[in-house]
Amino acid sequence: MRDWFGADLSPINKRRLANFRANRRGAVALILFIGLFGLSLFAELLANDKPILAWYEGGLLAPVFVSYPETKFGGFFETEADYTDPFVRDLISERGWMVWPPIRYSHDTIIRDKDVPAPAPPDAQNLLGTDDQQRDVLARAIYGFRLSVLFGLTLTLASAFIGVSAGAVQGYFGGWTDLVFQRFIEIWTAIPALYVIIIVSSVLIPSFFILLFILLLFSWVALVGVVRAEFLRGRNFEYVKAARALGMGHVRVMARHVLPNAMVATLTFLPFILNGSIATLTSLDFLGFGLPPGAPSLGELLQQGKNNLQAPWLGITAFFVIATMLSLLIFIGEAVRDAFDPRKMPGGEA
Repeated sequence: MRDWFGADLSPINKRRLANFRANRRGAVALILFIGLFGLSLFAELLANDKPILAWYEGGLLAPVFVSYPETKFGGFFETEADYTDPFVRDLISERGWMVWPPIRYSHDTIIRDKDVPAPAPPDAQNLLGTDDQQRDVLARAIYGFRLSVLFGLTLTLASAFIGVSAGAVQGYFGGWTDLVFQRFIEIWTAIPALYVIIIVSSVLIPSFFILLFILLLFSWVALVGVVRAEFLRGRNFEYVKAARALGMGHVRVMARHVLPNAMVATLTFLPFILNGSIATLTSLDFLGFGLPPGAPSLGELLQQGKNNLQAPWLGITAFFVIATMLSLLIFIGEAVRDAFDPRKMPGGEA
């Protein structure tokens, strides 16, 4: 059996892969999640108020990626062309053609030709209706899904790097180093993260990276305890003591001989940490302390559903997207946990 890169898998990795595949629910969830996230990465090609391609006066244009002024098509303004304007569309159609995305609205497109007030119910033009600012709900759900996953992945990877490093130092050196780190973590975790976010939000306008930095300050401790315990146990192994006796440096011993064992427990936690990161962002957006107004946020869509009970499609859409995303991650986490469980035999038997 070979992995994706053509290298032979070790027997233990063969067993882990077999255990992961034996959990059919987790394997299917991984395929679905990768497929949905992969599609969301091309959200600009799926939902946009700009054509994907345009042919004008014998030249091929890509309005999705390049900004063209209205004067390019014979208009009057030097600003970027508004392709939702019938005047601009007619100018292009006279001397060329356009290829539109399946959904002709971006996450921030305000639909001005609706005959009903916002939020408008689902129809052929807007399959999931519009929100309270007359923006297409389906487009905002696609962009919001991508933003939530990217935020969660970034926060999870950064938290894992800091948490694993801190836990490794604590567990490997022990003694006063471990004692001081533990007291610091106890004090640090006692700080209410929500209050810090509220204070910062009153001073700075929260953005993707500001919010990421604030949450990173408190989320890195999630893996410290697990990694610390593995390093406390692993540093007393005979091969670790032999490596140190041979003069191998501390960093090399930690990276080559102890960290691989600690990463087994770490990897089983990562899908659940990713789940928690996405849920945290959604909760902050729902409370109004998350991303800035106008950002394609699932939490903000959920808040609109609460504020507009006469428009049930808002809350239902947000709930379905969030529930599907978090459920898939939970199923993947369970499959990863089974894959790294040494008591599990291929086929799922303990």
